[in-house]
Amino acid sequence: MHQQISKKIFIYFFLFIIFGTLNNKNLSKFDFLNIKKINIYGVDIKIKSDLEKKLDLFKFKNIFFLDEKKIKEIINSNPFVEKFSILKKYPSQLEIKIDKTRFLAYVQKKDGLFFLGSNQKLIMANNEFENIPYIFGNFNNKEFFVLKNIIDNSNFDYKKIKNLYFFPSRRWDIEMYSGIIIKLPKNNLKESLDLSLKIISDINLRNIKMIDLRQNSQIIIYE
Repeated sequence: MHQQISKKIFIYFFLFIIFGTLNNKNLSKFDFLNIKKINIYGVDIKIKSDLEKKLDLFKFKNIFFLDEKKIKEIINSNPFVEKFSILKKYPSQLEIKIDKTRFLAYVQKKDGLFFLGSNQKLIMANNEFENIPYIFGNFNNKEFFVLKNIIDNSNFDYKKIKNLYFFPSRRWDIEMYSGIIIKLPKNNLKESLDLSLKIISDINLRNIKMIDLRQNSQIIIYE
């Protein structure tokens, strides 16, 4: 602990001496302050390589005069990035730690099949091996994430959903892996999800095919 504090004091003293004795013009000429290495953590080799190529233009730039806004724009442009942090490791390194987005659903578009990430971005899907539902219908991302947030705050298990259907009336149907279809109302979604779970767990209703909760104060069950 004492060594860490001493190290920090030394770094701050070193920077104070530099700034106190040099102006910006002279400081930019110091090669030992130029970025020589950019370390990226938290993503696979392909994403890391792509980001490294795009960030290569910052190599040999002075660590004090980096365009951090541009660096953030480049990192955010990658659809696999959920969030990230940038640490300047003096005198000549950058450390970028990335949290990769989670795939929440498949979405079929005219130009192919996509993942919908937890960062609300669409990512071209190279496979169909993820255990996530397909979404059908003309929805916008905000509408899906409203539903996803409600599911996460209910007792309903998102992993048991096989397909989601969105209708022009702005409501959802859920198809479970068990084959049961749940027709949700436009409002009171959390209550409807919790109610559907109680119905499904009822041992006297083992052959349920569909639960229709669209009407207020009315439940229709199809077996």
